[in-house]
Amino acid sequence: MSIAIHDPTLRDGNHAVSHSLSLEDIAAYCRAVDGCGLSVVEVGHGNGLGASSLQLGLARHSDVQMLETARANLTHTRLGVHMIPGFSRLSDIDTALSIGVEVLRIASHCTEASVTESYIEHARSKGAFVHGVLMMTHMASASTLLEEALKQQRYGANALVLMDSAGHFDPDSTREKIALLVRELDIPVGFHGHNNLGLAIANSLAAAQAGATIIDGCMRGFGAGAGNTQLEVLCAVLERYQFDTGVNVFDLCRAVDDLADFTPVKTPTVVKTANLISGLYGVCSGFEKHVARAASEFQVEPRRIYEELARCNAVAGQEDLIISVASRLSQSVVA
Repeated sequence: MSIAIHDPTLRDGNHAVSHSLSLEDIAAYCRAVDGCGLSVVEVGHGNGLGASSLQLGLARHSDVQMLETARANLTHTRLGVHMIPGFSRLSDIDTALSIGVEVLRIASHCTEASVTESYIEHARSKGAFVHGVLMMTHMASASTLLEEALKQQRYGANALVLMDSAGHFDPDSTREKIALLVRELDIPVGFHGHNNLGLAIANSLAAAQAGATIIDGCMRGFGAGAGNTQLEVLCAVLERYQFDTGVNVFDLCRAVDDLADFTPVKTPTVVKTANLISGLYGVCSGFEKHVARAASEFQVEPRRIYEELARCNAVAGQEDLIISVASRLSQSVVA
């Protein structure tokens, strides 16, 4: 079976460096991996188009600058973007397409697919290739995810991607949810893993074995929290299990070596204790740096913040909730 490898190193990885990837980083990365056989390279602010803000973190460069730089340095690999309605506007779709973006990922919380309707329909009306995306999918049952996925299929999505945004999945839950979608949807299904519990490779393999034909991976695992499924390991493991990814693993390894000065190569992502706790509680991986800052500012143990965020069912995009939680917890300690 063929697997398309989608690489969000330059988007999800931006979380890991507070959205500070430079245009030079983007250009160098795109040049290095362009001939390796990847299906898509995804570029932008960690939370996607239009998300650069004080609340979510200010990106070093504008969306347009980042996308134009990537476009100028990709010849063989498609250019992709991620967007979340509310942060992104419909006009951002038009801008992205005018630059030459070829794959649009339009995402919502796992039980709120309806917010993507106008975005998917608008993108499809412009001739775009669209992935519908459901985030934080550990928070919903397989049957609920199917209901939401069917909505995005109905809106016109060309594929459907489940994101394990908190790194909370295990191979059994991955297999259950992916298999149901593969069986019931008429469009390809994909999987995006995080490594908070050290299971990203195992979960990605389980997704492929359950029928997913789009799998995400980031170079050296560079991504939010404990990072994403490690791209070069993913490609090697899939080849070992006789999946056809179209990726030349040795060319990809050469690209890793050639990018010796690129941040994820110099400082590989590891599973820190905060990431592990986040994964156990099922809290969004992108919250890591915000929780660390709030814990320091309010002198509260990070574990207590993660615990409270889990109790509140905090979802991706609710970074502002972290401050109020930390403040409330600090007051309870004083009391």
